[in-house]
Amino acid sequence: MSDIKEKHIEKISQQTGIQRKGIENTALLLKSGATVPFISRYRKEMTGSLDEVKITQIRDLLAKLEDLEKRREAVLKSIEEQGLLEPEIKSAIEKASTMTELEDLYLPYKPKRKTRATIAVSRGLEPLAGLIMEQSGTDVAKTADKFINPGKEVNSREEALAGARDIVAEKVNEDSRCRSHMRRLMERDAALYCRAVKGKEDEGEKYSSWFDWSEKASDAPSHRILAMFRGEKEGFLKVQLYPSSEDARDLLERLFIKGDSPAREQMVQALQDSYKRLLLPSLETELRSRLKEKADKKAIEVFGENLRQLLLAPPLGQKRILAIDPGFRTGCKVVCLDEEGKLLHNETIYPHPPQSQKGPAISKIESLVDAYRIETIAIGNGTAGRETESLVRRIRFNRDVSAVMVNESGASVYSASDVAREEFPEYDVTVRGAVSIGRRLADPLAELVKIDPKSIGVGQYQHDVDQRLLKQALDDVVSSCVNAVGVELNTASRQLLTYVSGIGPALAATIVSYRDENGPFKSRMEIKKVPRLGDKAFEQSAGFIRVAQSENPLDRSAVHPESYPIVEKMAEDLGVAVGDLIKDSELRKRIRPEDYVSESKGLPTLKDIIGELERPGRDPRESFGFFEFGNIFRMEDLREGMVLPGIVTNIVAFGAFVDIGVHQDGLVHISHLADRFVSDPKEVVKLNQKVKVKVLSVDTARKRISLSMKEA
Repeated sequence: MSDIKEKHIEKISQQTGIQRKGIENTALLLKSGATVPFISRYRKEMTGSLDEVKITQIRDLLAKLEDLEKRREAVLKSIEEQGLLEPEIKSAIEKASTMTELEDLYLPYKPKRKTRATIAVSRGLEPLAGLIMEQSGTDVAKTADKFINPGKEVNSREEALAGARDIVAEKVNEDSRCRSHMRRLMERDAALYCRAVKGKEDEGEKYSSWFDWSEKASDAPSHRILAMFRGEKEGFLKVQLYPSSEDARDLLERLFIKGDSPAREQMVQALQDSYKRLLLPSLETELRSRLKEKADKKAIEVFGENLRQLLLAPPLGQKRILAIDPGFRTGCKVVCLDEEGKLLHNETIYPHPPQSQKGPAISKIESLVDAYRIETIAIGNGTAGRETESLVRRIRFNRDVSAVMVNESGASVYSASDVAREEFPEYDVTVRGAVSIGRRLADPLAELVKIDPKSIGVGQYQHDVDQRLLKQALDDVVSSCVNAVGVELNTASRQLLTYVSGIGPALAATIVSYRDENGPFKSRMEIKKVPRLGDKAFEQSAGFIRVAQSENPLDRSAVHPESYPIVEKMAEDLGVAVGDLIKDSELRKRIRPEDYVSESKGLPTLKDIIGELERPGRDPRESFGFFEFGNIFRMEDLREGMVLPGIVTNIVAFGAFVDIGVHQDGLVHISHLADRFVSDPKEVVKLNQKVKVKVLSVDTARKRISLSMKEA
């Protein structure tokens, strides 16, 4: 396994239940530069058909274990340089299986700033501290008199005992066994206490639910933890974590008190001081970190799944689209796009107050629909969106035209971005925003990859979670979606190509430049002519790109070029051309996959190949379905008991937000998602799902709408 450690493979196998051989081969592939989508799709024989989730899990665990090894080396080096690396501690450090265990072992050797204990040691009180910890028959109070030394600022028996207790307190804090037991107590029994910061009650009204809150920390859901920590960060809440003081005292005494002795009282005092001053603050920080990490992981998981559903939303496809970015005072920006999403025309109409030029606006829309042979009208769901939709739906066109409300979250971010300026340097942000609305209807994936996922509006607490982990997770999701759908090489934007396996930003820009200079690619193999695109990049990317204009029908499929000889052999054995295999299902039925098994290509890959021949280049996304809101336009018009159609716009740990067409999404709490217990909203709903909801309550002042899917 070269330098991939055997113990790492074993540990990952124990944690995940994945076969060792699959982990080992996945690790080797990742080390060679293979991407997760490529390994999952084209190296099934090596991994045992592991999916992207398991491969990503292996990748992340390997990275953690490598970090642990680096830290282990640094710790050993530090202790050795101090001349304190005894065989026993070296063995313990080498066996440490977690970062926490490693840091506990290192704590006594960690270079310290001046502490109460180091000051006491400098005053010669370490022997007295040893007597207290031994708890023998020695009368430590009387013995302390021997350590009185005014020259070292030890002026009395009590000062000597206090200094000795400081040393004992630090030793207790640094005892790895003690920390391990206390850590388990914290994780098992610590309560989370949340209070309002004095004088901030009125300012922090949005956090009023947690002004006097307590619960078992291990039971607190991720969204509540993140909300409390955000309130604390903003200065409105005070959050504390600690177990029962009696339980902590009993635990420490069981670990350190050896019975009745003259030193018992001094030891008890040292334990109390160690707990309050050193152990509790340290372990509370640790527990906070673990709770935050757990909450981050859950929030990122929810965000990632929402993003996946949004990116894989059904595309309308190649249609001529009139897109409208609605507005009142500034009017509605209108753009016309051709089947490829190219901008053909733009102008502004004013159908709403204050100008209210409804007649001219309707006439203009009618004339644009005719002039540009428009098939669908896309309307942004922001300000004046419902009013514009109502206006459009009342128009009787001379042709069959559909109207669709489009979620415009992030369109304004795109319109002001470098990407938008690069695409439309001569147009302002309003035109760019309208174009984005139209394009995201035609192909959500191709358009949304141009926007920072955090700006799309499908997460919760995305600015509070670990930004590095969030970026990694969201990049993984975008990459997974792009490669699952596949990319047309001759029309893909630089941003879309960036996420293709093996390409990245620099190569994507080079590919687009080469395409602009040399014209469309005529085959997959032609991409090898792109400067700096080597064999590895071709291997990783080739299966995920499509070339519609290629003479080779396999270039329009997900069959990897490395497998073309297999397909050609299948066709040859049947006495037909490759194209005939794609067209004729009866011919495909005559193929026996087992006849083509080789050392590198097993049945999983061969079955994938035959499946791809049945539907070459198939889009995994669902078919597009049209949707229409009810006749309620304003929040003020909602009434309890109303049943309305809606679209799920965001899924969070405690429920789902639904757009019912009143410019304010309503919340379906998890308890109202179904007529049964629901532990995870994803069990019941998905993003962009069309649902029926019942209005439970409306709070116009706080802009809150409570909905239910139970009785709708």
